Amino acid sequence: MLLFRITHKKFSQELYASGIKGRWNGPGRKVIYCAESISLAFLENMIRRQGVGFNDDFKIMIIEVPDDLEITVINPDDLPAQWRDFKDYSHCQPLGNKWYDEGETAILKVPSAVLPESSNYVLHSLHPDFRRIRLIETTDLVPDERIEDILKKYPH
Repeated sequence: MLLFRITHKKFSQELYASGIKGRWNGPGRKVIYCAESISLAFLENMIRRQGVGFNDDFKIMIIEVPDDLEITVINPDDLPAQWRDFKDYSHCQPLGNKWYDEGETAILKVPSAVLPESSNYVLHSLHPDFRRIRLIETTDLVPDERIEDILKKYPH
């Protein structure tokens, strides 16, 4: 399986987990967020950055996950109605923290808060199976200039 991540070029040459809290992890838990497609990774990244830094400082990371790695799955139907709230991660972090702390799998498949019909993947960088996950390529991010124009028209 291939996964995709959009990140700043200074972090694009290795699978780096900062430990900064996110929707599915509390602070100190070293995970890497990825998406099922380049387009979803791009959309997630633009939403998070709210259009700031839309330039050639960002790269696409293509990550290969062996097909035999077990994946823990959280389905949208298993979550409370408020789980998509972008200001309140209290519905998702406990689930991700439990997965991380139990350490049964290196991969957590979760619904995208931006497009719940699509999936994001959280990689547990300290899990023993993580060493089998590889960054296979880093490419330039070259989106259509019209996207930046649209984003600039709507203040945050």
